Amino acid sequence: MEQRAAPGAAITPFRPEFADAQVADLRRRIADARWPATETVADWSQGVPSAYLRDLVGHWSDAYDWDAANARLQRLPQFTTEIDGLSIHFAYLRSPDPTARPLVLTHGWPGSYLEFLDVAAPLADPQAHGGDPSDAFHVVIPSLPGFGFSGHPQVAGWGAERIADAWVELMQRLGYSRFYAQGGDMGYVVSTALARRHPEQVRAIHLNFWVSGPEPEAELTGFGELTEDEHRYVAKAHHLWSSGVAYATLQSSKPQTIGYSLADSPVGQCAWIVEKFHGWTDNTGLPESAIDRDRILDNVGLYWFQNLGASAARLYWESTNAAVADHSAVTVPSGYTVYPGEILAASERWARLRLPGLRYYAQAPAGGHFAAMEQPEIFAADVRRAFRVIEEDAS
Repeated sequence: MEQRAAPGAAITPFRPEFADAQVADLRRRIADARWPATETVADWSQGVPSAYLRDLVGHWSDAYDWDAANARLQRLPQFTTEIDGLSIHFAYLRSPDPTARPLVLTHGWPGSYLEFLDVAAPLADPQAHGGDPSDAFHVVIPSLPGFGFSGHPQVAGWGAERIADAWVELMQRLGYSRFYAQGGDMGYVVSTALARRHPEQVRAIHLNFWVSGPEPEAELTGFGELTEDEHRYVAKAHHLWSSGVAYATLQSSKPQTIGYSLADSPVGQCAWIVEKFHGWTDNTGLPESAIDRDRILDNVGLYWFQNLGASAARLYWESTNAAVADHSAVTVPSGYTVYPGEILAASERWARLRLPGLRYYAQAPAGGHFAAMEQPEIFAADVRRAFRVIEEDAS
């Protein structure tokens, strides 16, 4: 399909970068940082260890290759367009295959469009990456409002439903009246909102995150004993709720308060994000065993230089304080993949409670919450397979 924009809906090319003046300011702030007292444990149980963080921000300041970082930021063609009064940034890689299908990929917190750098080309041109050309997609990767290079909302109300409406408008401006959607973390919330609100536009969705367990009424009607996988998911959930959700509680209730600290200290912003890359990836003890440390710092830098601490956190507040939250079943054809390092997951039968249109369920061999960054080959192949199965089931 040809790219076309509605009258007054200009699509403008965009070239991101970490500017020299920003880098100089970062180095000054790191050199002048005031550090807290060292933790009293030998692990990550009190948060990011001081020695680890000092080494990481030291690398960020002194050894990180800024030219290489800018090359990564600019790897995909990028654009901005104004939707509903807000500038929306997006990467857009068209497939060389004229039969390719449009696909919107939505990131979450503390991620960004950078999560999908290594999967965009394999999805757009599978034949060039050992795949089947019939699995090709035109790949659209928007930055959520308040994230990446998108604008910061100046009024309340930019929750998942409004974002879903904006994504439909974006895809229509690109010439796509019907499309596929994929997401994890907050991208899962937006993708399910897309499916609920726009079933005529959304052909199918694929998720790599899900938070639903068995409903109370299901238990009362003989849902049965938990399987081994389900016991494991419940244990993970108990651990998360007992020691791993303070960040979400704060961002859901007082995002502005934490925003002041994150806006003023690159060390603080780095710690706030890196803790999640430690706790949420399929790693062997350190985040960089799952994702290259420079790629992690690319993402941290995006939050720091764009001053996203408060604006990104606010999406949690929007989700918690939505006037009407739609938790109805998603009837659009769907797929769901569980990654072993994921913080929360659902079994197939749990997923079917809210995804009655589930056509594809898989368990990946490796990867965690940032699946597209951790295991891009597995992720790209799984997304292709999921939508192929869904389409075959519908035919």
